[in-house]
Amino acid sequence: MPVRKGHSGATGAYAAAAEFARLVAQPDIGFVLFFASPVFPRDQLAQALANHFPGVTLLGCTTAGEITAEGYREETITGASFSRDEFAATLTLIPGLDRFKIDDGAAIVAEALDRHRALAAASPMANASTFGMLLIDGLSRQEETVIVSLCRALDTMSLFGGSAGDGLDFGSTWVYFDGAFHTNAAVLALVQTNCPFKVFRFDHFVPTDRKMVVTEADPSQRLVTEINAAPAALEYARLVGLPEQQLSPMIFASHPVVVRVGGEYHVRSIQKVEDDGSLRFYCAIDEGLVLTVASSQDIAEHLEKALTEVRRDLGEPQIMLGFDCILRRLEVEQKQKTREVSGILSRHGVIGFSTYGEQFRSMHVNQTFTGVAIGTAPAPREAPA
Repeated sequence: MPVRKGHSGATGAYAAAAEFARLVAQPDIGFVLFFASPVFPRDQLAQALANHFPGVTLLGCTTAGEITAEGYREETITGASFSRDEFAATLTLIPGLDRFKIDDGAAIVAEALDRHRALAAASPMANASTFGMLLIDGLSRQEETVIVSLCRALDTMSLFGGSAGDGLDFGSTWVYFDGAFHTNAAVLALVQTNCPFKVFRFDHFVPTDRKMVVTEADPSQRLVTEINAAPAALEYARLVGLPEQQLSPMIFASHPVVVRVGGEYHVRSIQKVEDDGSLRFYCAIDEGLVLTVASSQDIAEHLEKALTEVRRDLGEPQIMLGFDCILRRLEVEQKQKTREVSGILSRHGVIGFSTYGEQFRSMHVNQTFTGVAIGTAPAPREAPA
């Protein structure tokens, strides 16, 4: 199999890495992608993975929960290996995100593309195509700047990504590159394959007629202090029909706000209420932005329909990589649909993680499921007799 999936819930970083390596082992690995619970000590996990995959390109990140062959799990490491015959990845570390500027992406992408073209030139894959994948520190507050900057330089290349997590602790998040975990950083992967693929994004929300205008905000802190010229939390609570005291992550997950961009609605999720009654978001929010309260469809039914449509467009996938917002997972738990949703993810072959945010093309979004479905490479044609 060109793609081999596996996960381990073994106790301890060394045991989990050993079991994961055994499950995804194959003769000639092009690269390995993994998503690891923050319960594993990072130094131990990095050392163990390096020992089990010598000379192999590895990338990964910490999570707010994992998606395995069994669906939603916690305290595991999950991922897959990709055969060199059909896959190759060029990785670029983007350190120092707190100093990242919108113009930095051009040089980063140019250097990455130069290395990627050299890799492609030496590859045996015929008619290969490339997609981009970004794993980024989920607490950096730099996702918007980074994704816009990279997309400008990548032009029409399909790009998606996920923001690394730290469970529900929101302490620190980490990406893995070149044998070590890094914070305040991102990893851009350019993945070449001769397999068909489809990059996708979807959410299960429908906009209502309840509007709100951000009248005072601090975009750099993703903080909204006033909505409709009233205290932000108080006005949001009024619009969703609840007392301010009842606002919680579960309420935010069930009553998100969306913004219309390019004819499509994108979720702008609220993280928490601050002591002064302001609202902190997972995405950058600016003054003057018009937001709409959204209502949710059945998350399990919508997920089944959306993944079925992806399969219909692509054919039977070898793997679906899925980056699923932690707020979606909280909603699933709140509505007691964990077993149902886990079954859907398992049947569709999804491997991935619960994120602190998602990237799709040039957008940083929340409460969204984004990823790539990868099909099977066509069999080589026989030469005419």
